[in-house]
Amino acid sequence: MATMTTPSLGDSETRDVVFKVTGMTCGSCVARIEQVLAAQDGVTGAAVDLASNQARLTLAPGVSQEHITEAVGEIGYGMSAIRPGSATRDIEAGDAEERRAGLRRFLVAAVLAVPTVVLGMAGPASEWSGLVQAALSTGVVVWAGRGFHQVAWKRLKHGGASMDTLISVGTLSAWLYSLWALEAGEPLFFETAAAIIMFVLLGRYLEARAKGRASRAVSRLLELGGREARVLRDGRWVTVPTEEVSVGDRVEVVPGGRIPVDGEVVEGTGEVDESMLTGEPVPVARGPGDRVVGGTVNQTGRLVVEVTHIGDDTVLAEVVRIVEAARASKAPIQRLADRVSGIFVPAVVLVAAGTLVGWLAATGDITTALRNAVAVLIIACPCALGLATPTAIAVGAGRGAELGVVFRSAEVFERMEKVRRVAFDKTGTLTSGRMALTHVETAEPRFLARVAGVEGGTGHPLGEAVERGARDRGVTPSTATGIVVFPGSGAQGTVEGVQVTVGTPELMAERGITLAPRWEREIAAAHAQGSTAFAGAWEGEVKGVLAVTDTARPTAAMAVASLHRRDLPTTMLTGDHESSARAVGEELGITEIHARLLPQGKAAVIDSWQEDGTPAAFVGDGVNDAPALAAASVGMGTGTGSDLAIETADVTLMSGNPLLAVTAIDLARRTLRGIRQNLWWAFAYNVAAIPLAVAGLLDPMVASAAMALSSVSVVANSLRIRRWAPEQTVG
Repeated sequence: MATMTTPSLGDSETRDVVFKVTGMTCGSCVARIEQVLAAQDGVTGAAVDLASNQARLTLAPGVSQEHITEAVGEIGYGMSAIRPGSATRDIEAGDAEERRAGLRRFLVAAVLAVPTVVLGMAGPASEWSGLVQAALSTGVVVWAGRGFHQVAWKRLKHGGASMDTLISVGTLSAWLYSLWALEAGEPLFFETAAAIIMFVLLGRYLEARAKGRASRAVSRLLELGGREARVLRDGRWVTVPTEEVSVGDRVEVVPGGRIPVDGEVVEGTGEVDESMLTGEPVPVARGPGDRVVGGTVNQTGRLVVEVTHIGDDTVLAEVVRIVEAARASKAPIQRLADRVSGIFVPAVVLVAAGTLVGWLAATGDITTALRNAVAVLIIACPCALGLATPTAIAVGAGRGAELGVVFRSAEVFERMEKVRRVAFDKTGTLTSGRMALTHVETAEPRFLARVAGVEGGTGHPLGEAVERGARDRGVTPSTATGIVVFPGSGAQGTVEGVQVTVGTPELMAERGITLAPRWEREIAAAHAQGSTAFAGAWEGEVKGVLAVTDTARPTAAMAVASLHRRDLPTTMLTGDHESSARAVGEELGITEIHARLLPQGKAAVIDSWQEDGTPAAFVGDGVNDAPALAAASVGMGTGTGSDLAIETADVTLMSGNPLLAVTAIDLARRTLRGIRQNLWWAFAYNVAAIPLAVAGLLDPMVASAAMALSSVSVVANSLRIRRWAPEQTVG
């Protein structure tokens, strides 16, 4: 498995910083914070996520983080920077403490509010009953509900409003009116103020618990990292914390042990369970020269691993960073919800004021008017709207990581749903990439050694097959220098003072090298058998021809059939010869094949589809696939491929299994369906409930319970995505 490199989320002159944000309660909070952040000098990008309580900022050089946090603090929110890659762990630790504090506030509120409600609903209040209600409700409103009032005051000082504003205004209005009514002998609302705060606190606690569950997929990934390692020190094996392991150290992994860091096996063989990253349930054989990933489990055999990457540079840390970035980013549908929430709260305050004035004018009864106005304020809290999208994205991204599918941003979920066709690279994507040298035709004694020397330095599966095939035949590859790769065509290097060119007939023609009819016939015969054939040349003429053969991956045909059942046509885009590509295509059920394509040719085919209104996904693994991955509506790079392909892709498929492409599409669609269900519920709830409250058909206590239920139901619906499983077993 190729080691992934850290993606550059910005250019070299900017830096990305993750902040924990406190005090957010709804989409209007998100909109307000993003508005302030966007106005700060040096902030070139900002995404605030309500579900994970974090903000991800891209800052220009020299920008002070303190300046940013102070600006947000002035509008009533808290911000503190945390280290990327540890955002989930750090935020969850803080959220756990906040949940405990929230539970304490709710329990106190319940102890005081329940008897208040019982007394309030028992009938006309006597003097002693009114005094008891006043005392109990004061504890609820002033102590348990103080957070709502503090936040509302901070927002008011800066001309803003949020869900807390609605709760604070509603409960203080009912409570203050009741204090006056207690003296004047009018009906009391103490039980209304107390019950509202009790129900809202309960809703917040349940919501926080559910949001915590939405983050557990990433937490489980973090927990997979090894905590200790057996390291060779001064000739003996000692156990040390993983933090003390350095690049170049040798670590011992016994059967059943977790590999603590990324590295390369230098001794021993074993079967390694990599399912936690790739989704593949079948262990893979690992021996000397193979790379292994920290967090995976060595099931059999003793391995000695030389450490190549530690800490934030490991594959596991990279996956966590990508998932955290996806959760913090925004889908277009979420930006719409944030804009609606940003204007919703002020609009509700106006509606409530109109309700108060209207009922007072119509009935002259301040009690009825106030009750209905408070109901409007409470029922209209837009917390469910703000949670609808980010909770679903958080759960979808986490579930994807568990299955071996890593989404790089929230926007990818929406783009994936719009895909109408899927294109695949051939070598290493649809085929195993484990090619074998099957034919060598030459009269030159040094041919195979020289060609293998050049090909072995390219890092391409074809080159590895040639080098391996030469050694299998007892030929030691020559040392090549100055190797230049012509993506999709071949390579060139200097061997023993001679410039050797290896590649396709087209490359030979471009380099002015003669291809005799004999070699043309050899190449044609190899292609007819489904092999990939190419020539080796120096001194201006071809000296011989080689052929390598690849086999389709076991699940490739299943993946193609699954896509066809979803009405997604498939296409093969390959730099290989037409006949070789056709042979694989016929085996897999792909009828549309574009062969002999250079990297820019693959991108051009995808561009032509999209210009005709057909968004396309592309699945590839090699350096030559990077332009096509970038051009596609959704690029899917395999984790077994090149680092460039992985960095260019919108989605990383952690194993080479083509079925993961189907998993990615299905999971994105399931997540988008959850988002739409959430938004429908949130909008429908407010649209239906506000008129009822205005019409006087909704009691404020019922409104507060319904509002709390609305938020919890949205998060609970998002959590259903955690139980989603691929249609077919990946493996």
